Amino acid sequence: MTTAIRRSDRRISPVFLGIVAVTAAGGWAVWTGFADIPGIAVFVFVTGAWIVSLCLHEYAHARTALHSGDISIGAKGYLTLNPARYTHPLLSIILPVAFVIMGGLGLPGGAVFIERSRIRGRWRHSLISAAGPLTNVLFAIVCTAPFWLGLLDGVPLVFRYALAFLALLQVTAALLNFLPVPGLDGYGVIEPWLSIRIRRQVEPFAPFGLLAVFAVLWIPEVNVAFFDLIDSLLELLGISDFESYCGHNLYRFWADQNGICTAGPVPVSG
Repeated sequence: MTTAIRRSDRRISPVFLGIVAVTAAGGWAVWTGFADIPGIAVFVFVTGAWIVSLCLHEYAHARTALHSGDISIGAKGYLTLNPARYTHPLLSIILPVAFVIMGGLGLPGGAVFIERSRIRGRWRHSLISAAGPLTNVLFAIVCTAPFWLGLLDGVPLVFRYALAFLALLQVTAALLNFLPVPGLDGYGVIEPWLSIRIRRQVEPFAPFGLLAVFAVLWIPEVNVAFFDLIDSLLELLGISDFESYCGHNLYRFWADQNGICTAGPVPVSG
């Protein structure tokens, strides 16, 4: 059996490049005010960028697994960044996008299938699980850097709001994905260090972990506390709750729009 990875197994998929191109076009439309309804451009830009981040999240899992010993990753197509090649495209792409549309929540998706029996060492198993949400952390840093570096002078307000909302999605995805809940990457990080007995007891609940998190977040008190935490984290990174609110408001272009989000400068909190 060969351990080589064919060039075609790691060539970037035209599907992914198409998503990047649509995202770039959406970003250009937001920046220039090309669309008559700015929310449509914001929707295209943020949704495209969110899908790109989901692809990179899964790619990080796959690439780390490859270097940790799972040589089957290439043949599965995970290194091409093609979302259609993921084990669970519904969980990895469709549901996360639906959660963004419904509630402005960057809920993580399903992971790629990794042959864990090929990998030796608990630290490697933990790193494979951590690689995905760490990608969201990196994406969040990139999105928030213009805010905390003071590089937004002259940047169109609508683009600023869209970037703030995209940053919110990345922060929520990173935070939720690091929860030690079965089925999420946070549990995958600690699982190698648990006893076999505990792992067997927890295993039946793994398919329901994501749904359980979503259900808990529907509890009003939990939802308020969670988004208060997110707002506090974003504020530390230079993004006000007004900016992320306006990004979300513009993203939902089909709903009632708040005119203050396009009418003037960003309010400064006291």
